[in-house]
Amino acid sequence: MLCSISSSRRLLSRTRTLLSPSSQSFSPKPISEPHSDHTDFEFDPSTVRETLSSYCNDWKRAFDFFNWVQTQCHFQHNTHTYNRMLDILGKFFEFHLSLDLLQRMKTNPLSRPDHTTFRILFKRYICAHLVTEAIDIFDSLDEFDLKDEMSFSNLIDALCEYKHVVEAYDLCFGKNNKFNVGVKNTKIYNMILRGWFKMGWWGKCREFWEEMDQMGVCKDLHSYSIYMDIMCKSGKPWKAVKLFKEMKKKGIRLDVVAYNTVIRAIGLSEGVDSSVRVFREMRDFGCKPEVATYNTIVKLFCENGRYKEAYDMLDRMHEKGCVPDVITYNCIFRCLEKPREILGLFDRMIESGVRPRMDTYVMLLRKFGRWGFLRPAFIVWKKMEELGCSPDEFAYNALIDALVDKGMIDMARKYDEEMLAKGLSAKPRDELGTKLVGGGSHERDL
Repeated sequence: MLCSISSSRRLLSRTRTLLSPSSQSFSPKPISEPHSDHTDFEFDPSTVRETLSSYCNDWKRAFDFFNWVQTQCHFQHNTHTYNRMLDILGKFFEFHLSLDLLQRMKTNPLSRPDHTTFRILFKRYICAHLVTEAIDIFDSLDEFDLKDEMSFSNLIDALCEYKHVVEAYDLCFGKNNKFNVGVKNTKIYNMILRGWFKMGWWGKCREFWEEMDQMGVCKDLHSYSIYMDIMCKSGKPWKAVKLFKEMKKKGIRLDVVAYNTVIRAIGLSEGVDSSVRVFREMRDFGCKPEVATYNTIVKLFCENGRYKEAYDMLDRMHEKGCVPDVITYNCIFRCLEKPREILGLFDRMIESGVRPRMDTYVMLLRKFGRWGFLRPAFIVWKKMEELGCSPDEFAYNALIDALVDKGMIDMARKYDEEMLAKGLSAKPRDELGTKLVGGGSHERDL
C-alpha cells in the first residue's frame, strides 16, 4: 500500500514538471514525437484526479492535461475523471466546454454520466445564477435515464445551497412543480428549511417550520438539527438550548451532528465550560465525538482567549484517535496574533499530514499582509507552491495587496500579470495603473 502511494506521488511529481510553465504546452493534438518518453507514464484514475485537483484554479492547464493524458498516454477516462474535469470547467463558467465533455462521456460506456455528473452541473450552473439552464438540464435527464427523485433532490439541494430557494420552493410546491413532493419526503423539506437558513431569512425559517407541522411532515433529527442551528445563527442560542431540552423530553436520541450544534449553542449562551459538560454527556450516552465536535470546543476556547486549553484539546484529539483536520487548525489560526507562533503551528499542521486548504493560505496571507510582514507571507506562498496547490484569485489579491502596501509595486505588478494570464480576476488598483472597463473586465493603463 505504502509502495503504491509513493509511486503515485512520484508520478504526480513528474506530471506536474511536464505541465510547468517552462515545459511544452499540451493540447488534444498529437505531439510531434510520438515516441517521447511522455508515453512511458502509466496513469491510473486516482493519479489523474489528483493531478486535475492540483490545477483546480487553472482550468486551461487542467484541460490541457486532461486531453494530453488521453491522446498521448492512451488513458481511458472514466466517469470519475470526467466529473472532476467538469467541476473545474464549471468553476470558471466554461459551460460550452462542459457540454462538449458531456457529449464525449456519452460515447464511452466506461464514462457514462451518473447522478454525480449532473449534481456537479446543477451546482456550477446555479452558482453562476443560470437557474433556467440548470432546470433545462434536469428536464433533459430522460435521455440518460436519470430523471428520478435523486436527480430532483440534487437540483433542489443546489438551488438552496446557492440561495435560489424561492425557485426551489416553486419547483416543489408552486405551479411549476416538477416532482410530487409528499409529506413523507422529509429530506426535501429539510433542504428548503436549510435554504431559508442560507438566505438568513429568519422569519421565513420560522414560518416554514410551522408550515411543516401544518402539512403533517414527519420531522426527523435532521430537521431539528437545522432549526437549532437557525436559532443559534440568528442570535438566539438559548432557544436552541430550549429545543434541545425539548427533544430530550420527547426521547429523541441525538446524533453527533445535533450534539455539535447544541455544544455551540450552549457555549454561546452559557459559556464554554457548559459546552464541555455537554461534550462529556454525549460521550456518556455512547455518542462518539467526531472531529467537528472537537473543532467546536477548540473554537469556543479560542474565542474566549483560552489558547492553552485549545492547544490541550488539540493534543487530546490525537490521544483519542480523532485526527485534527484543516478546520481545527483554522480555528486557532484565526485567533493567533504572533507571526512566529502562527508559522510554528503551520509547520506542525503540515508535519502531521494535514494539508492546508486555499482558505487557510488566504487567511494567513491576509493576516501577514495586514500586519506588514512580507517574509512570513512568502514562506506561506512558497509552501503553497511546494504542496502543489495552485493559488486562486483571493490568494493572489492578498499577496498583491501586501506588496502594494509595502510599496513593492514592480513585484506586485508581476503577480498581477501572472494571475491575469491564468484567467483570474485581479482587483483594480490605482498603484498598478489598473482599472475596470465595461463589462467588468480588467484593463491596464498604457
